[in-house]
Amino acid sequence: MKIIILGAGQVGRTAAQHLAREEANDVTVVDTDDELLRDLQDRIDIRTVQGNAASPKTLEMAGAADADMIVALTNSDEVNMVACQVAWSLFGTKTKIARIRSEAFARRPEIFVSTEGAPPTELSGFAVDMFVSPEELVTAYIERLIRYPGALQVVDFADGRVRLVGLRAVKGGLLVGQPIRAIRQHIPKVDARVAAIYRGGHSIVPEGDTVIEHNDEVFFIAGTDDIRTVMAEMRKTEDTVKRVVIAGGGNIGLRLALKLEEDNHQVKLIERSTARARKISEQLRSTIVLNGDAADEELLVEENIDSVDVFCSLTNSEEANILSALLAKRLGAHRVMALITRPAYAELMQSGPIDVAISPQTVTIGSLLAYVRRGDVVQVHSLRGGSAEAMETIAHGSRGGKVVGRAVEAIRLPEGARIITIVRGDTVIMAHHDTVIETDDHVILFLADKRHVEQVERLFQS
Repeated sequence: MKIIILGAGQVGRTAAQHLAREEANDVTVVDTDDELLRDLQDRIDIRTVQGNAASPKTLEMAGAADADMIVALTNSDEVNMVACQVAWSLFGTKTKIARIRSEAFARRPEIFVSTEGAPPTELSGFAVDMFVSPEELVTAYIERLIRYPGALQVVDFADGRVRLVGLRAVKGGLLVGQPIRAIRQHIPKVDARVAAIYRGGHSIVPEGDTVIEHNDEVFFIAGTDDIRTVMAEMRKTEDTVKRVVIAGGGNIGLRLALKLEEDNHQVKLIERSTARARKISEQLRSTIVLNGDAADEELLVEENIDSVDVFCSLTNSEEANILSALLAKRLGAHRVMALITRPAYAELMQSGPIDVAISPQTVTIGSLLAYVRRGDVVQVHSLRGGSAEAMETIAHGSRGGKVVGRAVEAIRLPEGARIITIVRGDTVIMAHHDTVIETDDHVILFLADKRHVEQVERLFQS
């Protein structure tokens, strides 16, 4: 597939890295910053073009005339929308994805018109087949983490009926020090499956006799209503989050405060800019907005940071986020989260005092990958900073093929890939070795090594 990515910012670079890894993709990246493009080209096998992403000339140089997909990820919503429109009007580019940051645009989806299938005779909006809002995705992601205290990652499958949760096993959890098979004895009415275990940074294939140890990173999947019950098996149950402090009143900080207000959380928001603090205070109902520096020890102590359940540092500076989160943790905040754009930094920080390092690129890339691979792939979630992946794909073919009609143990999956759950109509089935895959089943897999994604996709397309 020939893909043009517009914008070489953090999200654009991450998309290029993920898509270029798949041999079937020919990726071109467009940006105005030539130095940024050269650095990116040195790291991954892509083609680059310098220029304005919305310019017809730039798009033509990038190969829009025979491109299969345009992914507009610049920092400007307007540039992204115009670029998609130009790509459709001049070059007939089939698939167009735009990054939309403004809530004013995202709340009016009628201004975007999909041109896939039979093209409309007259467009009543911008030719955008799909728009993605990183801020909205990150906000929802953080909200899920707050909802499940102790979780490192929470992702949805099967329209939210099933969730995959990653957490750190801690002494006090009923299953810690016992084999995985004991989970059925502990909670016989709950159907759950351990998808993966990471110990000391290395993946361990979870078998029935595998013993879960203190400090293991465990990924399990279960029905949404059963998540808290299963979490109690891995670590001592934590109290429901009530008091939250948010550092940063940008798009994500404001969105999160609005969401938490709806659930009656006690929220304080610290914003450095006086003008911005005044503006967002007018939009919030019960949140206390403080004008100050979230890395100011005196301010945090004054606001009783030691009684806070969750401290979320969500400013535009990852250095400020790291510093304020570390300080809040040292001053007694129970759990701290920090928005960190560089995946390497995120992985490093999460292994230390910061409880959860949130990578906006990792959260966003799943939506893009699912759309790029759609037809057979329904959902894609990047895990563990992008090293692993969970995906929901549809089984095609007739009985007797590579997948359909075969038991899970008879399917030749690449190393590190595991079928963990099957969704058949309205029924959710936790996969066992003798579970048989049927046509049109939605199959949820865990891939410890995402380099095998293409091999898995080909298997399920058969």
